[in-house]
Amino acid sequence: MTKSINDLKTEICILGGGPAGYVAAILAARLGASVVLVEKEHIGGTCLNWGCIPTKALLKTAEALETIKKSSEFGVQASVSSVKIASAVARKDKIAKSLKMGLEYLLDNPNITIVRGEGTIESPNKINAKTDTDNFTINCDKLIITAGSKTLMPALPGIGLEGVITSNEAINLTEIPTSMTIIGAGAIGLEFATLFSAMGAKITVVESLDRILPQEDLEITAELLKIMKRHGIKFKLGAKVKEIKKADGELSTLIDENGIESEIISEKVLVAIGREVNLTPDIEALGLKMNGKAIVVNEFMETSIANIYAAGDVVGGKLLAHLAFAEGKAAAENACGGRTKINYNAVPACVYTHPEVASVGMTEADAVDEGYDVKVGRFDFRSNGRALCQGSRDGFAKVVVDGESGIILGAQILGAQASELISEVTLAITLKAKAEVLAEMIHPHPTLSEAIMEACGDAIGKAIHK
Repeated sequence: MTKSINDLKTEICILGGGPAGYVAAILAARLGASVVLVEKEHIGGTCLNWGCIPTKALLKTAEALETIKKSSEFGVQASVSSVKIASAVARKDKIAKSLKMGLEYLLDNPNITIVRGEGTIESPNKINAKTDTDNFTINCDKLIITAGSKTLMPALPGIGLEGVITSNEAINLTEIPTSMTIIGAGAIGLEFATLFSAMGAKITVVESLDRILPQEDLEITAELLKIMKRHGIKFKLGAKVKEIKKADGELSTLIDENGIESEIISEKVLVAIGREVNLTPDIEALGLKMNGKAIVVNEFMETSIANIYAAGDVVGGKLLAHLAFAEGKAAAENACGGRTKINYNAVPACVYTHPEVASVGMTEADAVDEGYDVKVGRFDFRSNGRALCQGSRDGFAKVVVDGESGIILGAQILGAQASELISEVTLAITLKAKAEVLAEMIHPHPTLSEAIMEACGDAIGKAIHK
């Protein structure tokens, strides 16, 4: 609920209503603390309003298009007569609105006061709040900073030209561009490449590194690159963008590939090089211990100043909504007297391309660098009955195992519903389970999850269908 009041006194003040902030508010209130949640834009943050949810809603449209295009494979003669992106955007907005209504309901707690405005930190126990109608002070015993992140924009000539957009604008396009240059081959760039390519746009992805998804397993990303190229997406890897210019009503992106300059002409240019911590001047003025622009916290989400906690993107590391949920939860519990820790070894990451990429724990290279006696097991989806039945044979599941103990260290999946399948391995890593456990666990047949079972079996020399 929203209150208009001259001054507020609360046990916990939370700055930022994104995944970390709203989870912290709900949990702290349920633990009996009085909470003031300050959010200057939209409750739910980037995830609900501009990121996770909107993009996945639009990617479902892309998936539907791909299914129709290959419908003859299933004995169905169908074709796409037109794509109404405005309708897809309206559906996206409806989904986000529904989720926001549910979130507002969860926050409607007598212990929670929502301040819809900007909060500025004056001291660890004093926040100046400014709304459309009020200016007042929030006095708090403890502060949780969940300020989130923002789109990283390079200092690039032409970055402000009309037609140069970020993901915030891309999710609201009402016309499909004929062509698009995407700067950045991380998760954001590849998901939008998947989306607009399926809708018929000619896509070129430019990446300064020599590979896509640099945080993921090299074997996985090399295979994904092949698949995306087969779908008609072009890539310029190891290429640096020098400038963006207007060119006969379109945009010219000048790139440098090993000293050779060339240009890419497109209707739109999407900047998707990543996100950066939303570090405001008042946070900097606190004098917190920092790691670059990220707030340093200990294992209990405590900052270097007593009674100040931080969680979510603002602490750096992997900028993932589900990690922000966990960190917000831990910060709230600890602000209320608990000693909760995060298991950072068991944080899954997902990229919603077609097919999807999902990973958790160590990659093969990570494990080798750490000195483990590494055993790797893998299983191709082209040998999985369910994958063949649903026409999704691309990709494979890969597990990384400690050869000495048999404990699963990590897993990487490229394939249909990888984002769902990864949770089985996340649980295994959380419980420090051995590959033998998943290899011998009875999985339903036919299912995609059998690929995990077979990969674990392969790692210990007990695979059946390989």
